Amino acid sequence: MNSENELKNDDMCPEYDFSEGVRGKYYEAYQKSKNIVVLDPDVAAIFPDSAAVNEALRLLAKIAKSVKA
Repeated sequence: MNSENELKNDDMCPEYDFSEGVRGKYYEAYQKSKNIVVLDPDVAAIFPDSAAVNEALRLLAKIAKSVKA
């Protein structure tokens, strides 16, 4: 298969814009087998670090379990 055929059979739509993408942005974290979650800016502004996010999620899980029971 040559590159011309590969381009014709590509499932990528022309409207996909990767011009601002960063190659390998999450590579190191992925190699360490971490879960990567990207927060929207308004949500990220609420939490200063990952510890705060984890604390909030644990509290939410605890509340959800108590309501469910």
